[in-house]
Formats: sequence, structure tokens, C-alpha cells
Amino acid sequence: MAVNNVDQLLGELRAASALAAGKTSTQTQETPQVDFADVLKSTIEQVNSAQQTSQEMQKQFELGDEGVNLQDVMVSLQKASLSFQTMVRARNKLVSAYQEIMNTRFSAGPISQAVSGYNRKLKPLYG
Repeated sequence: MAVNNVDQLLGELRAASALAAGKTSTQTQETPQVDFADVLKSTIEQVNSAQQTSQEMQKQFELGDEGVNLQDVMVSLQKASLSFQTMVRARNKLVSAYQEIMNTRFSAGPISQAVSGYNRKLKPLYG
């Protein structure tokens, strides 16, 4: 266990015991911020790496390299295929969620009322 993990665990235990004793913690636990774009980029790079590795193994096998056997090539190809399919499914879910958010109608707010009033005024002009 790393020193950082031990320190974090001790901090959590101290905060829990302070809460149990009725005291509030003056220190706030900082959670590491994860950037979605970085996670997405890293995942795409891993999928790309798996595909390149499988293509290289396939090429070596086709050229007759004795260090590469058929089982390793097939496993590598299946890993690359599975990772790509998973990435495509995740992309489809993201696109679906984005479309759902974009199609959501917001009502009962002052901005939506102003926009709908403005659209009613423009409708006769544009048919």
C-alpha cells in the first residue's frame, strides 16, 4: 500500500471518528478531478494500440516468424475486436444521451417563455 493511500485512509478514519463524536471536520477531503476528455482519449489510444498490436502479430505470423503462433494471433485479434466493439457501444450511448438532452424541452422558465414568445412573433414572417 502506498504512503498516499495510507495517509488518505488515516484522514478518512479521523474524519469518521470526528463525525461520530459530533465534531465537524475543518479539513475538506480533496477528491482528484478526472477530466472526461483525458479518459476518453486514453481509452481510444488503448483501443488503437490493441488493434496495431494485433495487426503486427498477424503480419509477423503471415511472414512465417517462428516466435508467433496462431493462438496468440487469434487471441490478439479477438481482444482488439472486443475492445473496438465496446468503444463503439460507448460512443453510441454517448450520442444517444446527447440527442436526448438536446431534444429535452425545458418549460416554465423565464427564458423558455421569452423564446417561445419570440418564436410566435417570428412565425408569421417565416411561415
